Amino acid sequence: MSRADVTIAGSGLAEVTCAWLLAARGHRVRLRPRPDQGRRPLLLGESTLALLRSLWGIGGPAELGLVTHRLTHRRARWGAGPAAPPVGAPAVVVDGARLAARLLDRLAAHHPDTVAEESGRGGVPQWTVTAASHPDDRWTAGRRRLLAGEAALAPGQDDTTARLACTELAWLHLTPLGDGNALLQAMIPGPASHPENLLGRLLAASALAPRLLRAPAAAVSLPAAPRLHRTPATAPTTHTPGRLLVGAGAIRYDPLSGTGTAQALRTAVLATAVVHAAATGTPPEALCAHYARRLRTAFRAHLDTCARLYPQAFPSRAWQHEIDACR
Repeated sequence: MSRADVTIAGSGLAEVTCAWLLAARGHRVRLRPRPDQGRRPLLLGESTLALLRSLWGIGGPAELGLVTHRLTHRRARWGAGPAAPPVGAPAVVVDGARLAARLLDRLAAHHPDTVAEESGRGGVPQWTVTAASHPDDRWTAGRRRLLAGEAALAPGQDDTTARLACTELAWLHLTPLGDGNALLQAMIPGPASHPENLLGRLLAASALAPRLLRAPAAAVSLPAAPRLHRTPATAPTTHTPGRLLVGAGAIRYDPLSGTGTAQALRTAVLATAVVHAAATGTPPEALCAHYARRLRTAFRAHLDTCARLYPQAFPSRAWQHEIDACR
């Protein structure tokens, strides 16, 4: 088997995991990390943790000393019906940026030949793997936004249960962070000019309001509709490297699924398989076509789920555009 030369352009979980898997298979990997993007709380359930452990051969974030809080249950109220009883749903809260940084350290320790390169240097690789992609090259199923902010839990509140609630306009998710605070997220069907004001109003209209001391003082509004890159894989040519998009650059799920991190890791596994199979003689054009088909199949299945769930919770006209986009 010939070894492939691969540049990993980025340092998110998907890119670092792809670098780890490729280096373990003997391929030459060079890193072009992104600047630190700051704290990013992630809620990782058991299935995601199991995948992370299997890919990296570790006990997960706990072994790396990154678990900031543990949750034991989840309780959901979808639509106007009563809240379901709490269900056991073990999960951990971690800082996604610190997790990626620690995994990058592990990569360097186990594969010292994998080195960081300066942008624009290191020669022309056979493949470039990245999560960066241009917005114009994506299919986006809707225009909904996710509002997010942190606030203090009210005294005496249970901090081991994640909670989902609905209003007429949005679903809200409350994630205790273990330091007396919680992350409040709200999905709305379109842009918001004053996210902190709207998040406060949505909280006040929901069953989650008594669980927080006050509404978040600041909030961000993030694009959150499912999206898929039109061409997530291109084969190498004589003069240009092949390109494999991973993570959210290739495919992004609606945050309601709770499986975004696992899906990002799966794209790293699939991209690794493409590079490795090409190095053993399989035509890269066929491999890239297979990569695109796999992502499209997953994307369709996810949109089917969204198109089934959202009409149950949001029969109003405000959500019709988003429901139609998923259909």
